[in-house]
Amino acid sequence: MTFDIDFLQRILATIFKAMPLTLLLAFLSCIGASLVGFALETLRRTGRWQGYLLRFVIDALRSTPILVQIYFLYFVLPYYGVVLPGPVIGVLAMSLYYASYLAEVFKAGIDSVPRGQTEAAMAVGLSPLDVTLRVVAPQMLRNIAAPMGNYFVSILKSTPYLAVIGVAEMMGTTLEIASDTFRYAEPMILLGIVFLVLCSIIAWLVRRLEARLMANTRR
Repeated sequence: MTFDIDFLQRILATIFKAMPLTLLLAFLSCIGASLVGFALETLRRTGRWQGYLLRFVIDALRSTPILVQIYFLYFVLPYYGVVLPGPVIGVLAMSLYYASYLAEVFKAGIDSVPRGQTEAAMAVGLSPLDVTLRVVAPQMLRNIAAPMGNYFVSILKSTPYLAVIGVAEMMGTTLEIASDTFRYAEPMILLGIVFLVLCSIIAWLVRRLEARLMANTRR
């Protein structure tokens, strides 16, 4: 079977129609993973036993494949009366999975802030929330911009897993085209090129953000 350029051009619009959903799922998962990851790391620092418990949760999430977690949420939760749409399951699964990795990123970022600065901020009367938002967070973000960006790229590359639960993102749409036409080379190559372009754009934006943050520190 020869490679058909005309067929490739015909399916281009169909795959592009699924791109907004793919980007939306990735965007929501990035936000969810960041918020949950920061919450996990913050709670892990609140006490000894909380630290042990949260460390176990983080290690458990990191040590199980994301596909297993997607299947668990999609097939097991309904047994307990919790039925969620596929896109919601996808965002929830990716948020939890990557939150476990981002928690470690936040840990490194928080540890990079000198303890004397937080102690001084507390001494002048700032609340723990103000210390976190005004003292720790700005310095932490400069140190973790690059690794966070890498995980955001990984989240985008994980969206094809959602095809297994019927989410019509780009991978699901590509598989549908391939199964209907019995042609796999053209749609899969096109999908790979689209992901390559999207991930390259995100990586470029992260590098620009990191450069801007570092430039602010040198002023």
